[in-house]
Order: sequence, then structure tokens, then C-alpha cells
Amino acid sequence: MSEFLTAYGLFLAKTVTWVAALAVSGLLLAIVIRAARGGSAGGERLEVRNLNERYEDLADAIRDQTFSDAERKLLLKERKRHERERRKARPQADDGKPRVYALQFHGDLQASAVDALREEISAVLQVARPGRDEVLLRLDSEGGMVHGYGLAASQLARLRSAGVHLTVAVDKVAASGGYLMACVADRILAAPFAIVGSIGVVAQLPNFNRLLKRLDVDYELHTAGDYKRTLTLFGENTEAGREKFRSEIEETHALFKRFVGEYRPKLDIARVATGEHWFGSQALELQLVDQLQTSDDYLLARTRDAELYGLRFRRRQALAQRLSDGLVKLGLGLRRSVEETALSQRY
Repeated sequence: MSEFLTAYGLFLAKTVTWVAALAVSGLLLAIVIRAARGGSAGGERLEVRNLNERYEDLADAIRDQTFSDAERKLLLKERKRHERERRKARPQADDGKPRVYALQFHGDLQASAVDALREEISAVLQVARPGRDEVLLRLDSEGGMVHGYGLAASQLARLRSAGVHLTVAVDKVAASGGYLMACVADRILAAPFAIVGSIGVVAQLPNFNRLLKRLDVDYELHTAGDYKRTLTLFGENTEAGREKFRSEIEETHALFKRFVGEYRPKLDIARVATGEHWFGSQALELQLVDQLQTSDDYLLARTRDAELYGLRFRRRQALAQRLSDGLVKLGLGLRRSVEETALSQRY
């Protein structure tokens, strides 16, 4: 009997293994086929969500459990009255409530979210009423590449040029390139412990030239132009190259300070452009921000006098690209986790 059970158990294990192997093989085959076809039929869309209704739905979830039948009937009666008034006023569109378009920007090193931001802003500019409507950007970024964040800041400047009021809310971080974007706003909100500032430029790279020499590896770099390549990873860097590299960093910093000063002329640039960062309450004293408030409190308060819409542009990517982006984000997330752990230990 025991031999039968042993044999049966081995047979069952093999069967389960084969089934699992076939399932995994089928999944991998589907992935390969889909990747070969480009991952999808393509397409892009702009998602628009009524935030007034969202907040109302959240409140209704509590009301359903706490209100009496009489209170629910009274609330329903009030809503019907407001709906009649809203429909009656609809033909007079110019007299309606102002609209607030809520956007989000989660920054990475390349400022890759700028691709969606430019589409969202292009959409808003076609419908927003100058002087009446507003864009609220929920910004979360530690900064990154100069050209990427420079483009993101330029996209926000399009709103101001068109007369559309721009508010930037910093709940967590707007540092370096993130603050380059934030300073374009007519008004900057920050949570009390949000990190703001870091108006500076940093560049670093390793050099393996001495290691290559020890391994008897020759490395050649040929350029046309004295400063086509100031510093290299594998060649032997010169003091002249280092000096030119430092001067380029200083030039970029000067452009950064000039840009911030243009949009926030009351700032003491010499005081805040040292590369330091501050918490929200400190940033308010330095006039880096205008008000201590979270984006949630701001939007909830605006539900009383404005129509709120959350916008999000989505472009469907090929499966291979999504997998690649996922791996990159995983790596950046791990790096960020390690850095935050180190900072918390020092704090």
C-alpha cells in the first residue's frame, strides 16, 4: 500500500509539474507574440474625471451608514433643487462656475512624464477660459536631467502665457528640476514637511583609466574640437577638461537662478540658490512657496465654488516597452529606497 501511495504521489507531482510548465510556456509564447506584433493596436486617450462627484461619492459612503432616513430624504431634495438651478443656468455658460483642471506630474531622472504633461496642457489650452479657469499641478519630483525639466517648465509657462492661472501643489518633493517647474506657477502650495528648493546643479562620473592601465588595456578617444568631450569614463582626464566641465556647471546654475528670479522676483536668490533644500514651513519663510496647504485640502475647499476635473493622458505602449520601463522603475525604486533608508538613519 505504501509503495502504491509513493508511486501515486510521484505521478501526481510530475503531472502538476507538466501542467505548470505548459501554462508558463503558453504565457511566455503569448508575451513573445504580442511583443512581436508591437504589444497593442496602439492608441491614446485623455481621461477626464469629475472630482466634485468623486468627493461627493466618498461623503455618501459615510452618509449611507450614519444618516437617518429623514436626513437622506432632505439631502436628496436639496440635490434635486441644485440640479434644477444648474440646468437652468447652463445656457449662460459664461456665468457658470470657474473650472479647475487637476494634473499630476511624478518626476524621474529623465522627466519622462513631460510627454503626458504636454498633451494635457495642449488639451486644457483649447477649453480653458483665461482669467477664470485654473490648472492645479500636483508635483512630486526630486529633479533630474536639465533638458527634460527645462521642457517641463516651458510647458507650464504656456499656461501663464495664455492667461490661465497656474497653481502648483507640493505634497512631498519639488527639488532641483522639480522646483524649476514649480517656480513657474502663479502660486505654490506646500505641505509643512514637503521638501522644496535645491536650486543647484550636480554632475558626477567615475573614471576607470587607472584600472585599464593596470589591466594593460588601451583606450583611444578622438574628437574634433577642444571641448567636444571634457571628461571621459575611460580616458585620462586633464585639468583643463575638469575646469571646462566645472565652468559649464556654473553656467547651467546661472541659467537656473535667472529662470527662478524671473518668475519669483521677490526671492533672495543668493540666499536660496546654494543647492540646499528646506521643509515647507521653512520654504514659506524664504518665500520659496506662498502657502502651507496640501493639494487635498485645496481641492476639497474649491469644490464649494468651482467645477473640478482630473485629467490624465495615457498613451498605450508596446509590451516590450512596458516591460523595459517596469524594470527601469524597479531599479530606480530600489535605489530610492536605499537612499531614503540612509537619510532616515542620519535624521
